[in-house]
Amino acid sequence: MTTASTQTRRRWVLAPADAFGLAVLRDRLLGPVYRAGMLGWIVPLAMMLLGAVLRFSNLAHPHLLIFDETYYVKDAYTMMQAGYELEWGDDPNDSFIAGQPAPSTAASFVVHPPLGKWLIAGGMWLFGTDNGLGWRFSSALFGTLAVLLCALVAQRLFSSVVLGGIAGLLAAVDGHQIVTSRTGLLDIFLMFFILAAFYALLIDRSHGREKLASILATADGSRPADRLLAYGPWLWWRPWRLVAGIMLGCAAGVKWSALSFIAVFGLMTVLWDLSARRRVGIRHWMLGGLLRDGIPAFLLIIPTAALVYVATWSGWLFSSGGRYRQWGAQNPSETWGWVPDVWRSFGEYHRAAYAFHQGLSSPHSWESSPWSWLFAGRPVLFFYESRSNGEYGCTTADCVQAITDLPNPIMWWAATLSLLLVLFYWIGARDWRAGAILSALAAGFLPWFAYPDRTMFFFYTLPFAPFMVLALCYVIARFLPSAEQSLWQRRRALWGIGIFLALVVALSAFFLPVWTGDMITYNSWRNHIWMPSWG
Repeated sequence: MTTASTQTRRRWVLAPADAFGLAVLRDRLLGPVYRAGMLGWIVPLAMMLLGAVLRFSNLAHPHLLIFDETYYVKDAYTMMQAGYELEWGDDPNDSFIAGQPAPSTAASFVVHPPLGKWLIAGGMWLFGTDNGLGWRFSSALFGTLAVLLCALVAQRLFSSVVLGGIAGLLAAVDGHQIVTSRTGLLDIFLMFFILAAFYALLIDRSHGREKLASILATADGSRPADRLLAYGPWLWWRPWRLVAGIMLGCAAGVKWSALSFIAVFGLMTVLWDLSARRRVGIRHWMLGGLLRDGIPAFLLIIPTAALVYVATWSGWLFSSGGRYRQWGAQNPSETWGWVPDVWRSFGEYHRAAYAFHQGLSSPHSWESSPWSWLFAGRPVLFFYESRSNGEYGCTTADCVQAITDLPNPIMWWAATLSLLLVLFYWIGARDWRAGAILSALAAGFLPWFAYPDRTMFFFYTLPFAPFMVLALCYVIARFLPSAEQSLWQRRRALWGIGIFLALVVALSAFFLPVWTGDMITYNSWRNHIWMPSWG
């Protein structure tokens, strides 16, 4: 997955006495050195710019609270006023979008953590609370930054500027990410923080292996002391794990579905360290890794994530009127009386929110089962308005403005098929890249099967959408031509990849009107409904 011009040659160990030289250990643990150069930033930034154009153009349209914006945007507004969410009267949306919001003074019971709404509030603070630019700006910003992150993750994962550019392109033009970046919902923030945590752990993997090589290396390449090779060294300070903990805490502060990623990513980073210890010849690599890597990893990631999560509740914690805020004072306990009232109130809020999530099973016309998600079987219609001739610029008898949370079909279906090959390479070739991609997909996808009666929607797939892109890039990497192939083989591979990417971009251009709510004819709208479950 790298090119000969951008990597160093592998160092062959000519004698056992040379096995622990620094250069040899680095090569054994990190592989060929890849230098991206300036292109390593130019290409991802170019893809980010494309993503920004698609996300920010006419962002204020429609001037309505669409789908769940009716909850999160109004919650964000009241948090700016009180520090916590407030109740609203009957039919408050019309007055809100007219710039005359009128919340009550009573605290509201909200079941999602506050960080995502604080971020929405940041955009409203900058651009006002009476327009779509204000309540969608932060979503568009984080969705745009996610394109850059996706390109950088792929570039590091595959040691290729080209594959990083392809990943950035696919993320930039994917309708799933475009729609959720142009809507004041929470999931785009969740996706960003999870992807950022994954990127931090990728950097930590290299950083940790570099430290391990430096500690074990000897000046003459001879074997280090037996005590060092028995269990290996302690590697306490891993700053990128701390960054990952912060990002995962932010993710949990947006939605609790981040908890599965915290568990999986924590396990994944320790498994990477176990593999490194085994590769350098540490005798008790399993026990040494679990103790000397697992404990520091836990202490750096989990408490950090927990502290960041609690910090996202600062508005509620430092207020006195939030829902359940006075529960501890009003419900004294002999058993838990030693716990401060504020923390017992905090715990009760979480208990009530968890009970709500467990019982959330009300029917919805756009709900879908996780079994259909990998095939985009039931995308969510966020907005739909029929227009007649002369209305809002309609020039035919029947027009439609619609926003559908639909991914680029070719890209999404190809990514789903690619999972089979990624799984094959993980099992057959033990490729850690394949395992990392599948781990993130499993963390975002599999937990939903534990709640078969819960009301679920396709946009719940957004946290693992970038990893669908990475799975597809993994397969593309397997088809990239190498210098050993004939000229005809290289041209055929490049033509095939180029045609596929051109089809993806062309299809995104075709679907863009139903991702952004542009005015189209009713017949054009029907031409975008490829399956009955889409309409």
